[in-house]
Amino acid sequence: MKTTALLAFALAAAIAAPAHADGVIILNSDEASYSVLSRSQRAEITRLPVGREPHHLITSPDGNDVIIASTFTNELLFLDVRTAARKRVVRDIIDPYHLGFSPDGKWFVTAAYRLDHVDIYHADGFRLASRIFIDGLPSHMAFDKDSKTVFVTLQKTGRVVAFDLATQAAKWNVYVGDSPAGIVMLPDDKRLLVANTGEDGIVKLDPATGNIIHSMRTGRGAHNFWPQGDGRHFFLSNRVEGTVIRLDTQDMKIVGEVKIPGGPDCMDVSPDGKELWVTQRFIRRVAVVDIPTMTRVAGINVGKSPHGVYMLKEGTLAPGGGAPPARRAAGSGNGR
Repeated sequence: MKTTALLAFALAAAIAAPAHADGVIILNSDEASYSVLSRSQRAEITRLPVGREPHHLITSPDGNDVIIASTFTNELLFLDVRTAARKRVVRDIIDPYHLGFSPDGKWFVTAAYRLDHVDIYHADGFRLASRIFIDGLPSHMAFDKDSKTVFVTLQKTGRVVAFDLATQAAKWNVYVGDSPAGIVMLPDDKRLLVANTGEDGIVKLDPATGNIIHSMRTGRGAHNFWPQGDGRHFFLSNRVEGTVIRLDTQDMKIVGEVKIPGGPDCMDVSPDGKELWVTQRFIRRVAVVDIPTMTRVAGINVGKSPHGVYMLKEGTLAPGGGAPPARRAAGSGNGR
């Protein structure tokens, strides 16, 4: 209790200035810690311990909490969304490599990458509805707008599977390419984009059937998506190529590109919409990109293997589907 109180006091003091509008959380997946950065100072303010292998983080349906998932310690750490102060820990959430809430806040889903299962919970109280064992390294997820379906990439087998949330039954399971990682539902709820890391590009799927309706090359190691927030443009990290592209999803054309060395992965957009922050998995840094010019303007040292990134703000389009009142799926990128 004393240690927890001291940590909470230290964190509150350290980020008193950057708090809500200025704080940035970075998950250091290979050293069981998270960094709190100041966006305006371009600096790490503090670094705190968390359970082993923290990869992704999301906001709660009510928008009050940031939730960090630690895969090897099977737990969720809740932080205050405005101050990043520690609030509580939920245990016995098994191998929550990736996680997300349905847009209506009714369902909570985790992808157990290490243990090969997808867990569907009633979000109220994290009551397990079904544990679905499925071979193939379940990796990333997206939801449809009406909260009826969750779509999960299977990185090892090259497939995407759609699960009915109410019945937990598979609706379809299709091959989409080599090593699918990031997946996102576009705002029209009629198109899914999947990043095939092993094929250096993306495919567009019909969410009703899983049929591929378009494919394009984007760069080696096409990996993870993040919305710009205008309902049309998305960013995509090409982890091996060492680039981030800006994609016009209406025309399916690349309209911007910036070089980001060191394995660009997860991304987030600043509250004013002017900057894109990108974790660099292989070099322990975070890159800052000026969006209007698509140029890299800063870099910040963080911990080992930085993965998820979250800016303390509200009201941004969630990449998992729909436009919920608070952000649901922060740092939605692949980790392996």
